[in-house]
Amino acid sequence: MKIVIAPDSFKDSLSAAGVAAAIAEGLAQALPDAHLVQCPMADGGEGTMEAILAACDGELRSLSVEGPLGTAVQARWGWLADSATAIIEMAEASGLQLVPVDQRDACTSSTFGTGQLIGAALDAGAQRVILAIGGSATNDAGTGMLRALGLQVLGADEQPLAKGGLALGQLAHLSVDGLDPRLAQVRFEVAADVDNPLCGPHGASHVFGPQKGASPEQVVQLDAALGHFAQHSAAVLGQDLSQSPGAGAAGGMGFAAKAFLGATFRPGVEVVAELVGLDKAVAGADLVITGEGRFDAQTLRGKTPFGVARVARAHQVPVLVIAGTLGEGYEQMYAHGVTAAFAVVSGPMTLDHACRHAAPLLRDRARDIARVWALHNL
Repeated sequence: MKIVIAPDSFKDSLSAAGVAAAIAEGLAQALPDAHLVQCPMADGGEGTMEAILAACDGELRSLSVEGPLGTAVQARWGWLADSATAIIEMAEASGLQLVPVDQRDACTSSTFGTGQLIGAALDAGAQRVILAIGGSATNDAGTGMLRALGLQVLGADEQPLAKGGLALGQLAHLSVDGLDPRLAQVRFEVAADVDNPLCGPHGASHVFGPQKGASPEQVVQLDAALGHFAQHSAAVLGQDLSQSPGAGAAGGMGFAAKAFLGATFRPGVEVVAELVGLDKAVAGADLVITGEGRFDAQTLRGKTPFGVARVARAHQVPVLVIAGTLGEGYEQMYAHGVTAAFAVVSGPMTLDHACRHAAPLLRDRARDIARVWALHNL
């Protein structure tokens, strides 16, 4: 019997590899003769880089870069030497987790550090850059990233504007002449599942600005500032991509990647599945087990269990989900390849307790599921 274990990480608890290992331990207790294939997954958010590097025997590198508020942070990035591919998680350099709640400032936070990571990838000889853009602290339309790579963003006095999205309202001159010429030789792929436009009521500022510290008044100002930048960009580039799906992802980083880097957008879980060889792993399997911290209707928007279920369904392999919690609407996934879903909690407990004991909870739940599976398949 072949069982593929392909979970996402459990946020604030276990990495995807840790979740897979705990599930495998439980399965082995009930099915000692089963062939267990661990295939840690991610969907473009936190843990994407680690999942890819673990599966592809990649190299983890580190660089001191400018964080979202201008202070130095140590950011990691991944390198796959065989394919000259760089894996960059925007959150490492420009992530919300780098900024204390009381210091979050959507008006001045910058993606400059993410641009520095891309520069390091260019120095390494990257021919392909996979940019995972979940968890950003920024709302600057990716201008910080572009400035780190040579874009000139100037005011009426021909001096560089202050960093951050709000200052873009004072933009008078935009020049691409200084952009690193190596960018044109690199294939950029953005791993994201957000389809918001750059501006408007469904744009970056209105939808994501408040969680990054923007007040209602600042949301309106930021939306106008990003729109102003988009107008200048269209004049320079000859096309306006501000309303294209995904332009509003990560505070407008999606717009910068599309318009200035020629990036293609792909669902994060699709990118990870390709790199870790999920399709090959699932071929010939008897069962696939996946999971995430919270399994609910939002999973349908392209999270890991959704992507894993699509692959398994193509091979006609049943899928079980083990999640930290089952939220509202999770049963909708039954129409998309999931056979059944289970929560790890065994009784009333605090979130902190569940997070600290995630490994044994996962092990025990997997063991019990395996016992039922074994009985069914006698």
